[in-house]
Parts: sequence; C-alpha cells; structure tokens
Amino acid sequence: MILISANGLGRQYSGDPIFQDLAFEVRAGERIGLVGPNGAGKSTLMKLLASLDKPDYGDLYIRPGIRIGLLRQQPDFAPGESMIDVVKSGLASLIELQHELEEAAQEMAEADDEADRLRASARYDTLHEQLEHQDAYSIDHRVEEVLSGLGFAESEFQRDASLFSGGQQSRMMLAKLLLQSPDLMLLDEPSNHLDIATTEWLESYLSRQPVAMVVVSHDRYFLDKVVTKIWELHEGRLSAYPGNYSQYWKLRSEKAKVLERQAERQEEKAEKLKAYIRKYGAGQRATQAHDRERKLERLQRERVDTMRDVVGPYMGFDEVDRSGDIVVEARKLSKAFDKPLFTNLDMTIDRGQCVAVIGPNGAGKTTLIRTLIGREKPDSGEVRLGHKVQIGYHDQGLQSLDPGTTVVRAVWPEDDPEWVEGDVRDLLARFGLSGEIVFHTVGQCSGGEKAKAALARLCATGANLLVMDEPTNHLDIWSCEALERSINEFEGTVLVVSHDRYFLNRVADRLIQVADGKARVIEGDYETFQHLTQKEKERASAKAQAAASPSPAPSRTPGATPASKPKRKFPYRKAAEIERDIGQFEKEVLELEDLLGQPATYRDPSKAITTQDRHRELKQKLESLYEHWETALEANW
Repeated sequence: MILISANGLGRQYSGDPIFQDLAFEVRAGERIGLVGPNGAGKSTLMKLLASLDKPDYGDLYIRPGIRIGLLRQQPDFAPGESMIDVVKSGLASLIELQHELEEAAQEMAEADDEADRLRASARYDTLHEQLEHQDAYSIDHRVEEVLSGLGFAESEFQRDASLFSGGQQSRMMLAKLLLQSPDLMLLDEPSNHLDIATTEWLESYLSRQPVAMVVVSHDRYFLDKVVTKIWELHEGRLSAYPGNYSQYWKLRSEKAKVLERQAERQEEKAEKLKAYIRKYGAGQRATQAHDRERKLERLQRERVDTMRDVVGPYMGFDEVDRSGDIVVEARKLSKAFDKPLFTNLDMTIDRGQCVAVIGPNGAGKTTLIRTLIGREKPDSGEVRLGHKVQIGYHDQGLQSLDPGTTVVRAVWPEDDPEWVEGDVRDLLARFGLSGEIVFHTVGQCSGGEKAKAALARLCATGANLLVMDEPTNHLDIWSCEALERSINEFEGTVLVVSHDRYFLNRVADRLIQVADGKARVIEGDYETFQHLTQKEKERASAKAQAAASPSPAPSRTPGATPASKPKRKFPYRKAAEIERDIGQFEKEVLELEDLLGQPATYRDPSKAITTQDRHRELKQKLESLYEHWETALEANW
C-alpha cells in the first residue's frame, strides 16, 4: 500500500531551489534511510512529508486517514507536566478509545430495551476489536519497555518534564513517538543524545516495528541495522537504492563506475564521428558525413550523465612536533563525584595511537579524558604527560568557540603572530567553511558549521595530542569520513570520546570502557569489544546455568564409570577433510568477489543483494571452519 507519493516535487527559498523534480513513493512497512550532505534539504523534505511545509511545485499525495508522526527536537511542555504524562500523550488516541469502550459498556448495562442494548453491544465490539488490533491492553508494559530501553528509571517517571536535561527531553519526545506508533514515523537524527547501549536497543525496537519510517541519520552503523532502502538527496536530486547503508555504498560505487565507462565510450564514439565529418564533410562522401552529423546530434542529446560524487571537506591535520614515545602515563588513577567513576586505572598511551573512550551517558567519559590531560585533578593516583606533549582540546559542547565572535576570529590562533587572515581562511576552507560564512558569528552557524570550525581551531593549535569529545556530533557522513581519514593520517596521538561505532571501527587502536565505576582497557576497535562482550555474556550464562543445575554428581569411587568428557565444540572430523571444505568455500568466495566486481551484477538489485548475502554467509562459514581446523590439528584428528 502506498502511503505517500511525489512527482516533480520542488522547494526553493529566496528563488534558489533546494531540490527539484523529486519523484518517490513510501510504502507501508518500508524503512527508508535519508542521507545527504548538510544543507542538501533533508529536514525540509521531512517537513513536507509531515505537512508542516508546502512544496513550491509538483504533486505530493498523502493517503487520506494515515497517521504521520515527526520526531520533534525542541519539545514544549505544559507547566508542571510530568515525564510520564508527556510520554503517555503519544497514546492519547488509544486512551480515548478506552474511555469510549467504558462508555459503551455503561450504555449496555443501562439499556432500557433490546435495540439500545444491541446498538451499544455492536459499538463495544467494534471498539474492543480496534483496541486489540493496536495492542492497547498492554499499554503499561509498552510504556515501561520504551522508557526503560531509552534509559529512564522508574523513579523519574513522575518528575517534572521541564527539569530534565536537553538530551533527556529529546529522549522523551522519541519515547512519545515510539508509543504513538503512527502509520509513518519521520525520525530526524533519532540516535542523537543516545549512548551505544541505548542506540542498540532502539535499533532492535525499530527493526521489529511493522510501521513505515523515514530516518535521517549520519550514524552509518544505525542505518545498517535498521533501514531497508536508502534515499540519497544530493544537489537537488533524489536517488533510491535497495538495502542498508553498506549495500547502498557498494551499489552507488558500482553505478558510478558503469556510468563513467558509458560516458567514456560515448565520448570516443563522438570523437570518431567528428573526425569523419572533418575529413569527408566537403568531399565525395559528404552524404555519409551529413549522416554522421545527425548521429552526432542524437548522441549529444542522449549524453550519459555521470554521477557527481558527494565530496566532503578535505580536513587533514598538519605536521606536528614529535613527542616522546609515551604520551600519557596513568598509575592507580581514581575519580568520584556522587559515585565512583573509575578506580585504580593503570594505562599508557603511546605516540601514534588513537585511543577511544566509550561508555554509557553519565559514566564519566569526559571526566576521564580531562583527568588524563590534567584538566581535572584525580582523587588519587597520578598522571604524567610525556616529553614535548602539546595538547589540543575539542569539547563536546563546542564551548571553545565564542558565540559572539566571527568564525574567522574564533579559529585564529591568539598566541601565534605568524598567522594572517588568508592562512585562517585557507584552513577554514579545508574544513568545509568558505565564502561569507567565515564572517558570520559563531552563534549564527548551524551545528555542522560549528563542529567544522571547532575542528579547524583544533588543527590550528599545532598540538601533537588531539583530545576530542564527541567530534562526529553534527557532522554529515562525508565529513565523518574526512575526519576518519585525517585521524588515520595524523602523525601525532589522538584521545577521543565517541558513541559512533562506525567511526570507532575506522580509527581506534585501543578502547577504554568506562561503566559501573570502573575503567578497563581493550586492545582493538569496537568490533573487538563486541566480540569480547559476547564471549563474556556466554561465559556468565554458562556459569549461571551451572549454578542453577541440580547438586553436583557424587565423586567417583574405585571401579566406577569415569565421568563423561566435556562436550566438544565441533564434531570429530579429520583436519584433511576440513581443509578440502575450506578450499571449496574459498574458491566460491573468489568467484562471488569476481561477480561483485562486475557492473552487470548491479544492474539487477535483487541479484546484487543475493550475491552479497551469499558472500557474507560463506565468509562466516569459513571463520567457523578455520576454528574447527585448528581444533582438529590440536587434537591430532
């Protein structure tokens, strides 16, 4: 069922088009990820879909009677309204139906004649069916599930909504929308203000919902987990791709290569036609030359348009002075406020490493990095900075930028007389800020513009230890990729707090997890951390099952049958047999990778997705076979 469709849709401000000639459909149950660079018009398109704005031209059809819910980033609460009242207001229609059901029941009980009783009974049955269809009889359970999943404690339910922080209020509005469960959910950056655990809960929750949704997000991991289609809005045009973010990126890359090759062949053909026309235009073959002219005109009319890349800023951090091999050394480090944040932390950060700090909101991540660089005093223990370490700090709230100062002045290094305005403007352009924007005050800038200015200011410090607190906040996907490349190419050291799992996998050499009053060091990126966490859960589950099992078997007496051996993880197989299977699977993987490298594969999206799924399946089987083979070798099977 089509919920929304558009044809020739356009919107413009002050005569300049934001987008034009958009054509699309939103069907029931589709989960669409809307991506594009900052300023492409994503929020404007969401307002059109929510009927909060009108197009300047084109047709936008919204199916009559469907309920559309938009995630509002700036809540407006009534005085004294509790958090639970705000959230339950998303269920207002269901609560009203429950009241009507009670009225119908009362009418049935008070009916004076059979006709009135039958009429009230029919109304009661209709309302009851509607409530059952919308799962209204488990309202309290649904409210508790959503609020708990979004990190609210039961003790906070009756608290005045206006007393919560901005991030908590945003989560309230998200909870309200999730409980409302409209036919179409419009989610603009729903994972903002969420830590990793809460984002993972939201991913799981949204993936189970039968409703349609359009999601604007720069969280690539989130898009991979939730959406089934991608819309790319770029330079006023909308392109649709099947699958999640990773599949979109592959399909887009292949499509760009195919169009590039087609354009090259077309250009070669045009050059041959032009050469023929020049050579024979006035001779005996003039008739054939005129025929070539007509072909050339037709070829130019049917010119292949190559795809324009979405180009993020270059960014890049400059060369810096070399520090000592040990950049930060912490011994027996402890810190507490109302509760312990971390205790007896021992660690070192080596030159050239990127160390990332992760953990729940409020766990003490920012306090830890500030303590490691000497901006917070530890309760106990000590921190030593290495030889010639120079610190540059990017704070999460971008407080380093004065809202009343122009961007060019906010970034200008105060204590370096060698900088001139041209240098600062060149630096800002490298980070994606150019033209008149550099003379706007910081307070006039968007979140993305402020984030880029803060990164440019960090670069201008010339520091060899870059300390960043949530640097990907407000950045679009392409700016995140530019920052990742810049960090990987940086010759100094990086200490970063982030909840962006895709970013963590691209840059982190080591993680510090801060949670439950402890800090521990994990060697590796976020996927390594996930694997470790899963193994720990499995061991804890096995231990719990063992503790809950019946009393242990009596000790063995002489002559008794030996206790059974622990169950093998893998069945008995000879190592040589497993090697043969590995060889066959590896051969098929190579064949699939060859297919994935051919443009023809991507002309059929379903074939491309099937090929990708089979490739992923085989890679997983190979991982298991490698482990089985190692086990067989160790056991001499």
